[in-house]
Amino acid sequence: MSNLPSEPEFEQAYKELASTLENSTLFTKNPEYKTALKVVSIPERIIQFRVVWEDDSGNLQVNRGYRVQFNSALGPYKGGLRFHPTVNLSILKFLGFEQIFKNALTGLNIGGGKGGADFDPKGKSDNEIRRFCESFMRELSKHIGADTDVPAGDIGVGGREVGYLFGAYRRERNRWEGVLTGKGGSWGGSLIRPEATGYGLVYYVGHMLEYAGKGSWAGKRVAISGSGNVAQYAALKCIELGATIVSLSDSQGALIAEGDASFSPEDIEKIADIKLARKALTAYEHKGSFKYIPGARPWVHVGKVDVALPCATQNEVSKEEAETLVANGCLFVAEGSNMGCTQEAIDVFEDIRKEKGAGAVWYAPGKAANAGGVAVSGLEMAQNSQRLSWTTEEVDEKLKLIMKNAFENGLNTAKEYVEAKEGELPSLVAGSNIAGFVKVVRAMHDQGDWWAKQ
Repeated sequence: MSNLPSEPEFEQAYKELASTLENSTLFTKNPEYKTALKVVSIPERIIQFRVVWEDDSGNLQVNRGYRVQFNSALGPYKGGLRFHPTVNLSILKFLGFEQIFKNALTGLNIGGGKGGADFDPKGKSDNEIRRFCESFMRELSKHIGADTDVPAGDIGVGGREVGYLFGAYRRERNRWEGVLTGKGGSWGGSLIRPEATGYGLVYYVGHMLEYAGKGSWAGKRVAISGSGNVAQYAALKCIELGATIVSLSDSQGALIAEGDASFSPEDIEKIADIKLARKALTAYEHKGSFKYIPGARPWVHVGKVDVALPCATQNEVSKEEAETLVANGCLFVAEGSNMGCTQEAIDVFEDIRKEKGAGAVWYAPGKAANAGGVAVSGLEMAQNSQRLSWTTEEVDEKLKLIMKNAFENGLNTAKEYVEAKEGELPSLVAGSNIAGFVKVVRAMHDQGDWWAKQ
């Protein structure tokens, strides 16, 4: 790829997948899949466009908008829209690439894509956000549809933004269809969608705990990073199941429970209100139960924890932080964020898993552990197609089953393709990568997207 501009995030995601495939028996048993890897790693289509909008002072502003339509072999492109000043093609390609295999692991008929803009919603008025969303959707609406590409929210795109985007699409195309997920409950949204990624993460780790013989969530001490949607609902579900939450964080720093203190549901709800107002965690008046550490992530400050759940953004657990977590007795690490751990951190977890057998740290990648969000987005698409709304209980049961299947699929695929010693926990990162990859490339082969020499 020397003729291409450097895309560090995408290259990291590609190497992480490719290395696990190469270190398994997959290519030995199926050498033709090396050809498939070349094809699946290039997007089917990339759309890039300008977004011109007017701020409250009447000044012209311009941003870059993107949609990476990566793979549609299993269904319409599906993946979020991210509005953040750091958005670039490398980040969206990495997210879209991960999304292909994550969506495959849900068992639903959805392909992989990602999009967004280098627009910063922080400090903008509601009217400015509405004007930006309308301008963004005027161009994006030409390239999406209920059977083509169904975006959702991501960082910087919550319920308000999805509403503005959906309204703009409806007016532009004169169609009411399930073209976006994460919609409001009274106009096509699904119950449990806001909670789905966090809840699904907790359900997935519950299967890890059970398989490893470590019981249930009850009594577990849990470190969480982030304080947005995923972190909030993961924390609330953990508390409901009897665990203790000792940290949250944001881009400015980490909030750590001191002594015997822990986060209560009331703490989480107040922090959610602060985040909805687009304020930093420093705005939380906690009356001395917590310590705020500016510029820090929680991992080296939480002491002994049983479970670590990175739920903020990519590359938020470094090699050194991984080593500290392990030294402090952490036995389970599962990503609520996409590519939450650096490759060096994953190597630490995987090396110890191989060395220590059943008592080792066990790592679960985001493409499996955080698939609950897109799973319920897929369920929202199904409800829209049928013009139906399912109950909370129906959606939650379906989410639990999808997360159970994603766990077992990764587990059993690892047992099939990854050589392991007696008593060693299976590699969930390798198993999930291989399971998602094989499902997608078999569909691509059947549809003529790639072929092997006869």
